[in-house]
Amino acid sequence: MYTLFWFRRDFRLEDNTALHYALQEQHPVLPIFIFDRHILDKLEDRHDARVNFIHQRIAQLKQTLETQYQSSIRVEIGTPLEVFKKLVTEIPIASVFTNRDYEPYALERDKAVDDFLKTQNIGFYTFKDHVIFEKKEITTDAGEPYKVFTPYSRKWKESLKQLSLQPLPMKHTQWAKVNPFPMPSLEEIGFSASQITLPPSDLPLSIVKKYHTHRDFPALRGTTRLGIHLRFGTVSIRQMVAQARLLNEIWLNELIWREFYIMILANFPQVVNEAFKPAYNHIPWRNDATEFQKWCEGHTGYPIVDAGMRELNATGFMHNRVRMIVASFLTKHLLIDWRWGEAYFAQKLLDFELASNNGGWQWAAGTGTDAQPYFRVFNPQSQTEKFDKQLEYIKKWVPELGTSRYPKPMVDHKMARERAIKTYKEALENTKA
Repeated sequence: MYTLFWFRRDFRLEDNTALHYALQEQHPVLPIFIFDRHILDKLEDRHDARVNFIHQRIAQLKQTLETQYQSSIRVEIGTPLEVFKKLVTEIPIASVFTNRDYEPYALERDKAVDDFLKTQNIGFYTFKDHVIFEKKEITTDAGEPYKVFTPYSRKWKESLKQLSLQPLPMKHTQWAKVNPFPMPSLEEIGFSASQITLPPSDLPLSIVKKYHTHRDFPALRGTTRLGIHLRFGTVSIRQMVAQARLLNEIWLNELIWREFYIMILANFPQVVNEAFKPAYNHIPWRNDATEFQKWCEGHTGYPIVDAGMRELNATGFMHNRVRMIVASFLTKHLLIDWRWGEAYFAQKLLDFELASNNGGWQWAAGTGTDAQPYFRVFNPQSQTEKFDKQLEYIKKWVPELGTSRYPKPMVDHKMARERAIKTYKEALENTKA
């Protein structure tokens, strides 16, 4: 009999909660990974760098298990329910251990797998690993989920004092001794190699120490670029928080924002398709497809917006300050539905995380929890003067700036700002009438 450990978004062999408990079971642990067709078939880009990242990481884990522990990872392609129906006919399984995910599809997937395994008398055990506090572990005094970040973060930090962030011990003697399993190629999965450079998982201590002074300037290397590693669990959130607590409270706050949005998604799953504030579902978006395409390509005539979109398209990364600027521009200047922008970011961002992406877009559009008020409209020019005064970042991504090849602004800022405020105000007043 085997204990199966199911890798999902926890691609590491150390300080991994579900793996820690699986390795304490009496049966040897056999790890599996599933390239989930339900997710992969929706990806339009067959060179998607995130699939490359996952493929590389699973191959590395597999090699480590084979060379150090005479074990391996069984890698499958298909929908998880189909895969488990096949596995139970091929492997004697005592139980399945995995770490929890809070996205709506993940919850449906896990329920379907759990229901099936019950019919086979196989236990399905899930653990908290991707966050420090989940769902309703941090609540108001009335036991309700927080809807505002500052009191949530205050309670979060207070609760953190009660926790040990020491790495969990791993009983590596408990791995199943098996011959190496085959590793499917990218092509067998339906993808091919990406040209996008993937960031390392090392925590850049010098950057974290200066994070509070450098993080808002896109020309500087002032952020950690660890988003993709947090997303897929190649680093431990507990170790990141332990370091942040020692090194920089502003970076710790960013990690708490991540948990805040994961908590919001877990408790208010309607945010995936609707505004967190229901009244904002009635905003009459213009949704001009031609204007949206110019925004996607970085041809709006607003240099800071265009630089951000071009950086995203070329690298899968966009600086966080610039993310706020381009999102504000799309939703306020162009009055294009935040869901359009959110979907585009979901296609392109290496560090795409449903909760944070949704939360960030709803924040920018004014529709979300603890969002900036609708009447605040970022001025791209003043944002440029404040955060890229020497145009270093802009000139890197918009080399034709100042020539006849660079387009004129597609919309006047003053007019667009007034139009946005008027549109929002009227829509909100109409919902009250």
